[in-house]
Amino acid sequence: MDLFEMENGTESEREKRSQGRDRPLAARMRPVRLEEMAGQDHLLAKGMLLRRAIEADRMGSLILYGPPGCGKTSLAEVIALVTAHHFERASGVLSNVASLRTQLDAARVRLRASHRRTILFIDEIHRFNKAQQDVLLPYVEDGSITLIGATTHNPFFFVNSPLCSRSQIFELHAIDEDSILGLLRRALIHPDGLASLHITADEEALRHLARVCDGDARRALQALEIAALTTPPEPEGGIRITLSATEQSIQKKAIVYDHDEDGHYDTISAFIKSVRGSDPHAAVYWLAKMLVAGEDPRFIARRLIILASEDIGNADPRALTVAVSTLHAVEFVGMPEARIVLAQATTYLATSPKSNASYLAVEAAIKDVETVRTLPVPLPLRGTGYRGAEQLGHVGYRYAHDGEEHFVDQEYAPTSAVYYRPGSSGYEETIQKRMKHWESMRTHPRNIE
Repeated sequence: MDLFEMENGTESEREKRSQGRDRPLAARMRPVRLEEMAGQDHLLAKGMLLRRAIEADRMGSLILYGPPGCGKTSLAEVIALVTAHHFERASGVLSNVASLRTQLDAARVRLRASHRRTILFIDEIHRFNKAQQDVLLPYVEDGSITLIGATTHNPFFFVNSPLCSRSQIFELHAIDEDSILGLLRRALIHPDGLASLHITADEEALRHLARVCDGDARRALQALEIAALTTPPEPEGGIRITLSATEQSIQKKAIVYDHDEDGHYDTISAFIKSVRGSDPHAAVYWLAKMLVAGEDPRFIARRLIILASEDIGNADPRALTVAVSTLHAVEFVGMPEARIVLAQATTYLATSPKSNASYLAVEAAIKDVETVRTLPVPLPLRGTGYRGAEQLGHVGYRYAHDGEEHFVDQEYAPTSAVYYRPGSSGYEETIQKRMKHWESMRTHPRNIE
């Protein structure tokens, strides 16, 4: 047996995985085929670029970017198996330049001696300093290694530009709840998983783990293993995992909050009504419940934007600016810090003066447009930017800024209907006074009381 056979070993990954039952469940359940990868359909579904490159063995260096437990290491190992490359590991925390050079030089020798390429997987590559990252460049350029770097940080900020430019960057997402659920069910019956314990798990218990693990497959499997190993067998044999057991194993209680059912709709309803009702204490409580239950913070921010116009409107025009800024901040920052931004917006909107005058105005106008004969645009207001407009009678427009106080008495719609009736709260009190003043200057004022 030569050097390269010895260092790669003769065992398959599947054989190695089945040995050592004391290895963590998450390690035993690592996928060995692309079909076993949980989630990441945007990258690994049939026909997707990355999958095509892997299956055709035409893959260059990669940087995999995503949250913890989303499958970065698993994907790197699967790629090594599918492409039959030699697989080496390094760590951005533990490896130094000397150990890195040893691996890189061995990869170059291996390629020349046996024409076998090496995948060098570097976990937490963002932890490497510039000198360490620069060491990789010549080996990536001459093809001695296929680099796969994994990072939870944006590589465009934390990985050297030369490495980024020589690598394809793929963003992995937090694994969706259904995929986590499928992974947990598979672990219960898989021979390398928990099959020997003869476990039955309540559906609500598995769904709780899938929901509160925040898309982290490793965390979900660790919690399932803890629940399995600490739950005493039933009198008739076997182990039953209940919701209570999973709550303790992941140290997070289940919140009654079904994302597509009453728990979801009732809670968001209570949240909106509390903000509308100017109760910041209740509003923050319902916000906290949604966040703990795993609600998408962007959904909450979008609801606040709607509320800022529907229930506050011009009583405090800044409310809409705050709400829109909140959505941008939530998308930029992400959880868990986004909770602070949402709390600030929630308390600001809850304590703002309230008015639904803008909402009532557009609803009334839409009703008229839909049910009453559509009004013609007055001739003076019609477009004049073409030859012949005057012959069609598009004349007589009076420029508002030519009038006293930048106001002229002019008909802008052939109706006396009143749609917008500002209230007396907040800034709308100022708007109300201004509108009354303008009406006093009209020949035929509307009754805006």
